[in-house]
Amino acid sequence: MSLFRKFLKSKSKSDKEKDTPEKAERGKYMPDVKLPTDERFMMNFKNNGGKFLYCENEAEVKEAFDNILLENDWYEKQCCIFDPKLTKRFDGFNLEFNRSGEAAFFLSTCEFLVANDGSILISSNQIKEQKLHELPSCFVIISSTSQLVDTIGEGLRGIKTKNKQSIPSNITTIKNFGNRKEGDFMSYGSSTKNLYLLLLEDL
Repeated sequence: MSLFRKFLKSKSKSDKEKDTPEKAERGKYMPDVKLPTDERFMMNFKNNGGKFLYCENEAEVKEAFDNILLENDWYEKQCCIFDPKLTKRFDGFNLEFNRSGEAAFFLSTCEFLVANDGSILISSNQIKEQKLHELPSCFVIISSTSQLVDTIGEGLRGIKTKNKQSIPSNITTIKNFGNRKEGDFMSYGSSTKNLYLLLLEDL
């Protein structure tokens, strides 16, 4: 069973009872147990306000994307997209593809998913030289489980390894996916996005 499927599956009463003694044995000064990378990412991503949709295959990706369009009434609307492969991949959804920041939403892949802070690492490979605030306020990101990393540093090394000939510019992270609370200075000056993540199992 996939780790994501296992994590998303609700626990039965007996499972919860099994968890209790183990937690009771740990003293309050014991260091926290480090969660696996995938679970840490999902927890932090949701805490950031992101909407997470796990897909086991391409058919589930298309179904989830269709549900997002229905939920937001995006059929026959403009979709900002820079990747011709994605244009071909989602060509059957009655969308008008363009590169406008005035579109209903932005459809893209990403470089990596960072577990430690639940952020999404992107570069000019996805957004060209656009700034985040120049793109639509709604994002739909397509990614896969093989793109999960623990830290931003690990993700940057991965970008360098994948692009030995020419390292992409405009590298940035997105980690504010909901309305910023008043007084939340940690996200001051960053672009908040209403973001859906379609994560395809490929491991």
